[in-house]
Amino acid sequence: MTRLVLVLGDQLSEGLSALKAADPAHDVVVMAEVMDEGTYVPHHPKKIALVLAAMRKFAQRLEGQGWRVAYRRLDEDGAESIVGELLRRAEEFDASEVLATTPGEWRLIHALKYAPLKVHFHADDRFIASREDFTEWAEGKKQLRMEYFYRLMRKKTGLLMEGDTPVGGKWNYDSENRKAPPKTIDHKGPPRFEPDAEVEEVLDLVEARFGTHFGDLRPFWFATTREEAQEALAHFITHALPQFGDYQDAMMTDERWLYHSILSPYLNIGLLTPLEICEAAEVAHQDGHAPLNAVEGFIRQILGWREYVRGIYFLEGEDYPTRNALEQTRALPALYWGAETDMHCLSQAVEQTGQEAYAHHIQRLMVTGNFALLAGVDPAQVHEWYLAVYADAFEWVEAPNTVGMSQFADGGIIASKPYVSSGAYIDRMSNYCGSCAYKVKQKTGEGACPFNLLYWDFLNRHRARFEGNPRMGNMYRTWDRMDEEKRDVILQEASAFLAKLDAGERV
Repeated sequence: MTRLVLVLGDQLSEGLSALKAADPAHDVVVMAEVMDEGTYVPHHPKKIALVLAAMRKFAQRLEGQGWRVAYRRLDEDGAESIVGELLRRAEEFDASEVLATTPGEWRLIHALKYAPLKVHFHADDRFIASREDFTEWAEGKKQLRMEYFYRLMRKKTGLLMEGDTPVGGKWNYDSENRKAPPKTIDHKGPPRFEPDAEVEEVLDLVEARFGTHFGDLRPFWFATTREEAQEALAHFITHALPQFGDYQDAMMTDERWLYHSILSPYLNIGLLTPLEICEAAEVAHQDGHAPLNAVEGFIRQILGWREYVRGIYFLEGEDYPTRNALEQTRALPALYWGAETDMHCLSQAVEQTGQEAYAHHIQRLMVTGNFALLAGVDPAQVHEWYLAVYADAFEWVEAPNTVGMSQFADGGIIASKPYVSSGAYIDRMSNYCGSCAYKVKQKTGEGACPFNLLYWDFLNRHRARFEGNPRMGNMYRTWDRMDEEKRDVILQEASAFLAKLDAGERV
């Protein structure tokens, strides 16, 4: 009996569990480009093009290995949903059963679970920790802190370990990885892959179907095959990893890449595996090519943070992306969609996002995320924006980073305190403030940095929740030491700024 084998656009791995459970002699792989997957949020055109081009090339790879692949292109007749396309192919091949690797978002899991077909779910074993591993680790713990999970993963894999002891004697070198930006960057960024005829065909299709979505489609330079992704990995290890640690939190005007890897889009669609990336970094340290602070910091992002947030996403359940512990309700400001702003840091982050479908983690957390949290923006709208605009954003990884880490909307499951700061942090970790119309050192009055005003306004609004937090007591004591007149001025000016933001005026 023929079975259908579903392969989604972020499951482009030859070792996919659904493929391992299937028989190439009898079963049919189903891959489908459908409008639903491009529009449930308005995905960045570059992101859509990356997924579609990589899907087409992966389908060809499977065919070359002897699989029958029923592939539906977006401009061909067919259904406009994954389930609809499965039903169409089930009728075509007289199949009633589907083998599926469990999707990375509740939306698709739910759709497949209630499809009028028998769907056999196979665990996505492309991760180092299974969902069961994470649940077992989390059971009975009052706090689920990533650092302790990360240490468990180090021991499980043996990465940067000497027996049961971490290489260098410390688990975490984060304190060495917070340098301010250097005067110049000698790394030109990730390799850029010239689109071939097939990729150009995808670009034309995406332009025609999704041309109104936020973001620039061209120039398109992403890798679309495993071989190209491996080339990007080798390039990072050779040219950027040695200085990644020092400057991983730094931000610089018109320097989009610094020493970051830009490998997450390839990792998250399945062209690379987490272990091969971590092992390549470890070898670079063993060979004396990259220092321990850089290699440990990089491995922690994948082995620790990436595995941890996936565990949180599935542990917390379907409602996690909609949580709003702080009850924030402001609409997402137009500047996130490219409206002009005088805030240079936000302008840089959003412009880069629109052009590249990429911004690094500190731009996301401490610029766009920090501003949304301080301004009281509805976290569901912030979540949908991040999910839409970044090429590496898939809900299992994006929602915990946004809802939990960035917006504190999960009430403290991931973060022990909100990641909020005044303009001082951005000034310390970037050169943005020197080119800004606002003055970062100015606390109130004409030209005062909005982050300075909104920071205290946020703390004042949420005092009942946070004043007892041991990590925030100093902030409230500082606020209380201010004279009442100064506090009133700050709150009035913050209110006036937010009123302008709500009115759609340039800020």
